[in-house]
Amino acid sequence: MKKLPILLGATLSLLSTSNFAAGRDYIEIVGSSTVYPFATVVAETFGKKTKFKTPKIESTGSGGGLKLFCSGNGIDTPDITNSSRRIKQSEVDLCEKNGVSNITEVQVGFDGIAIANSKKGPTFDLSLKDVFLALAKEVPGEKEGEFIANPYKTWKDVNSSLPDTKIEVLGPPPTSGTRDAFAELALEGGCKKIDWIKAMKKTDKNKYKEVCHTVREDGAFIEAGENDNLIVQKLVSNKDALGVFGYSFLDQNSDKVKGAIVDGVEISFENIADGKYAVSRPLYFYVKGDHVGKVPGIAEFLTEFTSEDAWGDDGYLTEKGLIPLSEEKREEVGSAARELKVLSLDAS
Repeated sequence: MKKLPILLGATLSLLSTSNFAAGRDYIEIVGSSTVYPFATVVAETFGKKTKFKTPKIESTGSGGGLKLFCSGNGIDTPDITNSSRRIKQSEVDLCEKNGVSNITEVQVGFDGIAIANSKKGPTFDLSLKDVFLALAKEVPGEKEGEFIANPYKTWKDVNSSLPDTKIEVLGPPPTSGTRDAFAELALEGGCKKIDWIKAMKKTDKNKYKEVCHTVREDGAFIEAGENDNLIVQKLVSNKDALGVFGYSFLDQNSDKVKGAIVDGVEISFENIADGKYAVSRPLYFYVKGDHVGKVPGIAEFLTEFTSEDAWGDDGYLTEKGLIPLSEEKREEVGSAARELKVLSLDAS
C-alpha cells in the first residue's frame, strides 16, 4: 500500500505531460509590442531551421503579458512573455500565488524610446524638463511646493524656443512597458531637474512618484494602443503630432518619421549602445520553467534566441534595430537562459 501514492503521483505526472503534448504542440508567447518584432524574427527563423512549429506570438503589452503569464501553469497559459521593462515584485508575487515559481529571466538587449514626429514637421530639441512640463498631469505652480493642473497648451508655452504648436503626443497605454519606461526615464528624468521636487523623493516618496509618473489626461497625451505601427501612420497624417515608441520602429520607418533630440543627444544605435541617449532601457523575456519538456521546443527556442547569429553584434536582430548586450553580458545571460536559471530579483 505504501507504493500506491508513489505510483499515483507518477501517473498524474505522466498525464500532465501527456495533456500538454496533446493540447498544444507549439510555443505560445505574449507580451511587449517593443520586443514583439524581435521575437517574431527569431520565431520565424526557429520554425525554418528546426523540426518544431513556428511559435505563436501575440502583442499584449508588457503588463498584459505578465498578467497572462502569471495566471498559472498549463496549456491555456503562455510559455513565454516579452517585456520592455523588468518584471515587478508584485508580478513575481502574483506568479507565485498561482503556482508559477520556476521563472527564467532573459535580458535580450537594449532599446531607446523615441519621441518622434513626421519628417515634414520641425525637428524638436527637447530637454527632459520640457517633456515633464508638457506631459505631466500636475506641474509646479508659482510657489515652491505648490502643484497645479497642467496649464500648458502649446510647446512654446513650455519653452519659448519650441514650436508654437499644440501639445499632442500619441503614446502607449498603461499596460505597456514602453509607457512604464517612458514615465520613469523621461517624465521622472525631467521631474528631477527641479530641485525641490527631487528633494521630495526623500520626504514624501508617494507624492513624488505620483507627480513624476502621472501623465496628463486632458487630451494632450493620447493613448494609441499597443500597435506602434498605427502611431507611425498617425504621425504621417498629422505633422504637428509627436509619438512615443521604441527605437526599432523609428529605424524601420526612418523614411517617414524622425526622432527628437533629447538633452542635446540624437537618438541613434550608437548613442543608445554607449548610454548617451537618456531615454533608453533593457528588454527582456520570461520563460515558464514548468512548461519546458512539456511544450515542445522551448529549450531549443532559447538556444536560437541567445545564439550569436541572432543577438550578436552582427546578428539578424541587430539588423532589425536591437542594441546588443556586450559580449561578456551575452555569455552570462545566454548561459543562464540555457541552464534555465531561476529568477532572483535581488540578482544584479
